[in-house]
Amino acid sequence: MTLTLATTTPGEPEIFASLQGEGASIGRPSVFVRLSRCNLACHWCDTAYTWRFEGDNRPHRDERRFPRAQNQIAMDEAEVAARIAAFGVPRVVITGGEPLLQGPALARMIAQLGPGYHIEIETNGTVAPYPALDALVQQYNVSPKLAHSGNPADLALIPERLAAWAQDPRALFKFVVATPDNIKEISDIAQTFAIVPERLFVMPEGSESATLRNRSRWLAQAAMDAGWRFTDRLHIHLYGDTRGT
Repeated sequence: MTLTLATTTPGEPEIFASLQGEGASIGRPSVFVRLSRCNLACHWCDTAYTWRFEGDNRPHRDERRFPRAQNQIAMDEAEVAARIAAFGVPRVVITGGEPLLQGPALARMIAQLGPGYHIEIETNGTVAPYPALDALVQQYNVSPKLAHSGNPADLALIPERLAAWAQDPRALFKFVVATPDNIKEISDIAQTFAIVPERLFVMPEGSESATLRNRSRWLAQAAMDAGWRFTDRLHIHLYGDTRGT
């Protein structure tokens, strides 16, 4: 049985150790597993190589399309688990793409890791967790996509899914913010689904340090005013917008 992963270079799966760059676990040493495929298409997505393959006409701001054979790889679940274990780091962050599209395979892979691992899954919040996988996860980093992502609301903001995440104490919400206009949309979502401020993070959109710093100046104050938590994108400052970091 296999998982479908993104690649760092053709034929090499994107499995790597780094510091978590975002959210509640920022700064923590982690092993990252980046899966391929996504059910949404954000205009500003900085991992479009996980879904915008040649022939995919969903919009993206730079219009680049990626050859599937060079950017996607199927790997045996046991091999993925062995590569994770080889790093000797007990925190695993599964990202994408949209990881929950591969729930059964993820559940089997994580089960092979054995006990002692803290499993985080980064999700856009539109897909219900597969039950066997859900039992193995300690933390969900849920990032609902706002209107500026370019995704239709009926695809990106599914009420029953947002309500379920809000009721799960393992779920931490992370909203990507590009302009001050986004704050009202976040506030409305938080109020509708009773998302408590302690579990709500706002993060500037951007794939270069200068953009992140500029947006952080006003976003940090907005977070203070609302009682939300602010998160930067540490990996962009440290490594730039590069794969495998």
